[in-house]
Amino acid sequence: MEKTKLLWLAVIVAVLSSCASTTTVESLSSNSKREFRGAWIQCVNGQFVGMSTEQMQNTLSYQLDELKKDGVNAIIFQVRPECDALYKSDIEPWSRFLTSRQGTAPAPYWDPLQWMIVQCHNRGMELHAWINPYRARTKTTKDLASNHIAVRHPDWVFSYDGLLILNPGIPEARDYVCAVVDDIVKRYDIDGLHIDDYFYPYPAAGQVIDDEKTFAAHRNGFSNISDWRRDNVSVFIQQLSKTIHKRKPWVKFGVSPFGIYRNKTSAPNGSDTHGTQNFDDLYADVLLWVNNGWIDYCVPQLYWEIGHKAADYKTLITWWNSHASNRPLYIGEDIERTAKNPDLDNPNINQMRAKYKLHAQMPNVNGTVLWYAKAAVDNIGNYGTNLRQVYWKYPALQPEMPFIDDDAPKKPQKVKMLKMDNDHVLFWTAPKGKGWDDEAYKYVVYRFNEQEKVNLADPSKIVAVTQQTFLKLPYRDGKTRFVYVVTALDRMSNESAGVVKKVKL
Repeated sequence: MEKTKLLWLAVIVAVLSSCASTTTVESLSSNSKREFRGAWIQCVNGQFVGMSTEQMQNTLSYQLDELKKDGVNAIIFQVRPECDALYKSDIEPWSRFLTSRQGTAPAPYWDPLQWMIVQCHNRGMELHAWINPYRARTKTTKDLASNHIAVRHPDWVFSYDGLLILNPGIPEARDYVCAVVDDIVKRYDIDGLHIDDYFYPYPAAGQVIDDEKTFAAHRNGFSNISDWRRDNVSVFIQQLSKTIHKRKPWVKFGVSPFGIYRNKTSAPNGSDTHGTQNFDDLYADVLLWVNNGWIDYCVPQLYWEIGHKAADYKTLITWWNSHASNRPLYIGEDIERTAKNPDLDNPNINQMRAKYKLHAQMPNVNGTVLWYAKAAVDNIGNYGTNLRQVYWKYPALQPEMPFIDDDAPKKPQKVKMLKMDNDHVLFWTAPKGKGWDDEAYKYVVYRFNEQEKVNLADPSKIVAVTQQTFLKLPYRDGKTRFVYVVTALDRMSNESAGVVKKVKL
């Protein structure tokens, strides 16, 4: 009798523990229908060097498939690491990070940027082309192609700590970068143009920026060289934004700055940190760009851990949430550092849970970008598993950008289900629309059980985000009733009203 009581007690405890675990998982999962979930795919680390076309395509396909399972909805793909190209360009040479030798085309020939656009769009992901605007040569590059800008215009670059930097103070150099970007935006169906944290070079001991002559020639009324450098970068950011939106207003312009704007020791509005500063050391006045609306989204790189002595993660995410809310704010996350550092309250787990809890507490944080994609695919510290099972369990649409466009398209037309061979397929037709800001670009398909209330705010009911005008439906027994709802999205992810279709599967 006593053994029976103990057995039942064990069963009850197990059930309660299971319920508690489920509740915890559900409470941690994102219930936001709109969230930027990005991942950086870099080339400058040389991960693709030596790969054949087939090997690189297979590697990228696998990464995209795994990232899709993790819930990622945007890929930020590096296409210009050192004034070169991972795409067909008549302006700059092919990158050595693609073919091992700068200026040499891939063989068999392919265009990685165009290929990635198609692959991402087929998976319902956005593709943001990532360039470095000023770095002209990395430390490990020895030979430059004859058509490289540093060869054609050596007077436009300066040397610094083994690098070559395109001089931000030369107007023609700024015009050149904008021409490169305009060429990309014109010829490729990208969703965003992304630049990283490299403006003026990171300070290195014993190194001096060689731009005194440029300052003398292009002073523009400035007496202080630091103020002049900041203005050079800000003028470029504004010019680049106009270049992008003049060509295609819907292409989002994003910047991923270093994680510290200013330390409190330098300015009253700075963060309580002690590290390299965007404003003072890199000459990047990020808040000016955000507050003036020159960029469409901002992704500060908060790569440190919670509790870091010089740059505490909690301090920084709170600071950015408070100071950079005039444009969508996404947080750059370092997967490896998050996975290797223990939670301050529970040393048996890493800091992923604590960081995503902070995300949920910040009303102005609209998303996350993972540094970097391969670390998520390799599932370091179960990061990828936790994304797909907990934090990004359900799909998410892109955050709205009403400052670009806030009018939704018309709803889809002629929604119906047809049986084709042994498949049941939901079809619809595109609604009428005029212009990029009125036409349907993607569609969202929701599914509800017959007795459920239709609630399009619930992301757990999204079964597909697609550019196709059809969707194969899962068959059950031919007797179960479901309610499907199809909506249209425009280029800026404004969503139409839904069209309801009741089916038996």
